[in-house]
Amino acid sequence: MKIRIVFALFLFLLAGTVFAQRTITLRMASPVPENTPWGYFLNQIGDDWRRITGGQVDLVIFHNRTAGNEEAVVRNLRLNQLQAAVLSTFGLTEIAPEVMTLSCPFFIRDDSELDQVLAEIKDELEENINGKGFFTLAWARVGWVKFFSKTPILVPDDLKRQRLGTIAEYENLNQAFRAMGFQMVPVAPNELLIALNSPMVDAIYNSPVAVGGTQVFGLARNMASINVAPFMGAVIFNRRAWNSIPERYRPLMIEAARRREAELDVAVRQFEQEMIGIMGDHGLSVNQLSPAQEQLWYDEVGRVIPGLVGTLFDRNIYNRIDAILREHRNRIR
Repeated sequence: MKIRIVFALFLFLLAGTVFAQRTITLRMASPVPENTPWGYFLNQIGDDWRRITGGQVDLVIFHNRTAGNEEAVVRNLRLNQLQAAVLSTFGLTEIAPEVMTLSCPFFIRDDSELDQVLAEIKDELEENINGKGFFTLAWARVGWVKFFSKTPILVPDDLKRQRLGTIAEYENLNQAFRAMGFQMVPVAPNELLIALNSPMVDAIYNSPVAVGGTQVFGLARNMASINVAPFMGAVIFNRRAWNSIPERYRPLMIEAARRREAELDVAVRQFEQEMIGIMGDHGLSVNQLSPAQEQLWYDEVGRVIPGLVGTLFDRNIYNRIDAILREHRNRIR
């Protein structure tokens, strides 16, 4: 009898050990190619987590948009068919619409302003996202949205005479541009080159990293120097998946990811400048706007955007960012 009890206890403990050491597979979607700073960042997080958890957490990453567009990715996150994703501002807006205010055209103008804004409102944005059944692991920039065109764009009237190709997923930003009087032409992402090679489209807006990767600059050989909007990204998990990770590992995993986040910020800034340099070596012209020309864009936004606050852009976040920017600009004058 005692032998049977001891043997049963042994089997119970053995089963408990096997259960405790089961592998948790987390499937993550990413819209960016693996051979970029973002791809390296995600792979490094996966390696860090396997080391921290002794192999109990396995991060499987679907790079380069292979898991679908951001709308589909968010839907699959909610269904737990995907457990994690890298989402841009546009994908995050599917969860928390107020995030879109970060990408209000010509609102945040450079890296120093973006740093200041994120330092003061990032926690609030994370709370809003997390309150919808998600967990925000890390943030990082993807670069700055710029205008690329067949003929130079220096002032708003230059762009109003051209047809601006746009991706339908960017509907919030598209509405803002339409309100400013620009001609918007919806184009599928994989048809941008075809559209630019025809009279259909004269210009596009995207980050230099994305444009360099798709060779679009071979047709749109002009880039306006002005920053249109920051292109942000965040790594999020659905709450069910994050809670499936043993609690003792989570603080170490967060610490590792935030450390990689800081490294990524530096790498992305360098990568963007390197990409602009490479495109310049292959025929891209960077059209440098004067302060007076930049002010025309800011005046155009000042005329139109306030009417979109409260509908297209969250009023509370807009007012918060506006106050932060005013204080920052007064301080550095």
